[in-house]
Amino acid sequence: MVELYGRILTRRDLAERSGALSQFAGVRLMTLGDGVERGIRVLEFRTGTGLRFTALVDRALDIGDCEIRGQAIGWHSPSGFRHPGLHEPEGEAGLGWLRSFSGLLVTGGLDHILGPAEVSAETYHYPGRSSVRHGLHGRLSAIPARLSGYGERWEDERCVLWAEGVMQQSTVFGEDLHLHRRIEADVGGSEIRITDRVENHGFARTPHMLFYHVNLGYPLLDKGARFAAPIRYVVWASHAGPDYRRQAVGYRRMPDPRPDFREQVWQHDLAADDQGWTSAALINDRLGLGFEIRTRKAQLPCTYEWQNFQSGHYTIGIEPSTHHVLGDAAARERGEMIWLEHGDERHYDAVFRLVDGAEAIAQFDTRVTSLGSQPDEDYPAPSNDFPNLSHR
Repeated sequence: MVELYGRILTRRDLAERSGALSQFAGVRLMTLGDGVERGIRVLEFRTGTGLRFTALVDRALDIGDCEIRGQAIGWHSPSGFRHPGLHEPEGEAGLGWLRSFSGLLVTGGLDHILGPAEVSAETYHYPGRSSVRHGLHGRLSAIPARLSGYGERWEDERCVLWAEGVMQQSTVFGEDLHLHRRIEADVGGSEIRITDRVENHGFARTPHMLFYHVNLGYPLLDKGARFAAPIRYVVWASHAGPDYRRQAVGYRRMPDPRPDFREQVWQHDLAADDQGWTSAALINDRLGLGFEIRTRKAQLPCTYEWQNFQSGHYTIGIEPSTHHVLGDAAARERGEMIWLEHGDERHYDAVFRLVDGAEAIAQFDTRVTSLGSQPDEDYPAPSNDFPNLSHR
């Protein structure tokens, strides 16, 4: 059954009330036509509940827009959804990625995340390349998808909106990694489900790193909105030390925009439920609305909280990650890098869920508390204890 407009409707009920499902919900392929976004294919999803989001086919099938009943959830940066042909992966000492950074979801990887780095290329066995230079958060987010299909599928009386595509991050004498992505949302539903499979299609032993950069903006992000998660302890904070309280912004409560704000990044260790899922959310009690990110702890054991409250760039990022914030070189030195041989795969599951209404917020808070309450202190002392991840 589909719940829409205060009624429970069967497939026949919906068919009787329209000439096409697209009157209520669906997936539509479009192409953006102006400015730096010109030529980008977009899949627009509408679930019929007021949830609308777009998947950027030519930007790794990442999620661009996201809104509920016309109210923005996802963040738009000044860069726009820049066409990948304009991307500058080697530019600005590895920071060219920032000129293409926008949207609800920007996926980092597939062989590198975090800051610019230069690492050994010895596993590629090419005399002309002793090292690989990586820009910020890797190359994936500017790779177009080969679109496998999209549409709606009825499963008995349940209707699922879906899209699938493949991104190939490949070069000669280097990595040949493929990301197979499936996006789903239910008609009458209020969540986005992403299933990713990363495969080493090549024959060289290849490093693999991945994270989801989930970016939330105004009006969900506003003064007084709160970060909520079952935080066992704060692992690390980029601004710890003498400057820890200088900006008077802790991990928990969000401020208004500030013209001189300097970004802050936290890494949290989150508790998982009995099924292995972790959750983190931004909750706006004044609006009666929140947005929850659910991932599997075994797949993405680390979670960052990125605070960018600078005027004109006002956003918070919730970022489940395969690796610690220490970066690529540290992952290799600590024996934590994920190495993929030919045919090896890694699987990732993520659910982005609206927490809609005071009752839903209370239920979310109860669920978080059942796993362990988060620190009451806005500035909990970072442990600087990075659990070893080499067992994967």
